[in-house]
Amino acid sequence: FPLLSKSNRLQKIVQEANEKNADEVQLPDFPGGAKTFEICAKFCYGMTVTLNAYNVVATRCAAEYLEMSEAVERGNLIYKIEVFLSSSIFRSWKDSIIVLRTAKTLLPWSEDLKIVGRCIDSIAAKTSVDPSKVDWSYSYNRKKAVPDIICAADNGIMLQQKFSSPAPKDWWIEDICELEIDLYERVMISIKSKGRMSGTVIGEALKVYILRWLPDFMNLDALVSSDDYAEFAERNRSLVETIIWLLPTDMGACCSCTFLLKLLKVAALLGTSEESRQDLVRRVGLQLDEASVEDLLIPSANAEGTVYDIDLVQSIVDKFVAADRSRRDPYNIQSNEGSTEHDYVTHDSWLNVGRLIDCCLAQVAHDPNLSLYKFISLSESVPDSARPVHDELYRAIDIYLK
Repeated sequence: FPLLSKSNRLQKIVQEANEKNADEVQLPDFPGGAKTFEICAKFCYGMTVTLNAYNVVATRCAAEYLEMSEAVERGNLIYKIEVFLSSSIFRSWKDSIIVLRTAKTLLPWSEDLKIVGRCIDSIAAKTSVDPSKVDWSYSYNRKKAVPDIICAADNGIMLQQKFSSPAPKDWWIEDICELEIDLYERVMISIKSKGRMSGTVIGEALKVYILRWLPDFMNLDALVSSDDYAEFAERNRSLVETIIWLLPTDMGACCSCTFLLKLLKVAALLGTSEESRQDLVRRVGLQLDEASVEDLLIPSANAEGTVYDIDLVQSIVDKFVAADRSRRDPYNIQSNEGSTEHDYVTHDSWLNVGRLIDCCLAQVAHDPNLSLYKFISLSESVPDSARPVHDELYRAIDIYLK
């Protein structure tokens, strides 16, 4: 009787079983399995049950399955869990992340009950809090290191005091790296939609995340030499495309040019969509003067072609030239709105790009598959003013001819 008194669904199932003279009832696809049913049963019998961040989602879904609502009995399990979620779980940074991770195993129940959405809102809201007011542990993955300060008291006794430094602006970055990419994407979208987080912090968060899930991100040789490369590429292609899509819309210096080019190399190796690669080309083209020669040596995906993807480098240089031309065009109103003289590419930047291209040419000139047309096209991509000294260009030509 206690079970039936609090569960509308069990009432209906048992009634149907009695009409069929059945000895047992089935609960197909029960959320959370036997352990969760036991929690619900104990609640019905008035026994003490312990809810925490690890079992509350399964119990909430099970209570919904069993229809343990206020319409059946006041103070029923659904109501009590909702109070617990609102008053405890969603107020806790750590618990919100744990619940969000456990909710994924209970789809579509957790989504339909808006547990996933409420967790995401809770996490995103907490990242926007003024760092000086962050008093919860901002290291979910590791204990925060708090140094001891030795103080001298009036009576001569030496005392140890804990010195708590203020949380940095990016205190939350590593904490949410435990989320899988689909949930991480939704959290980041929510954080960005609030408009309170700088592009620099967003960029750093994406970098930390991809390093967490692709440990060999900075070592392309390790990526390519993977025994199950095809499976690896299939599994991580979507992850890389999502990271690219989440990059801040402001194409300024939210991410370093080195990171963007490394991302472009990985995107090319994994065979991501053309749209995602072109987005990276545009971003790199705006800060090409910050790149190094090593950054530009992007392995070619075509095994029968050149060793390095010269066409991709050409596209990046073309974007840099076009962006500078667009900024300087007095008739380009959209490009010049809110711009200042600092938006233009400086002479020093052009000199950097000139040296960069000439040194890059010297590196790729060893490749016998590099056509004369591509060699000349890349060398002529920069204006004469960017190349006051021709030593590196002569060296590249000499290497190519030999």
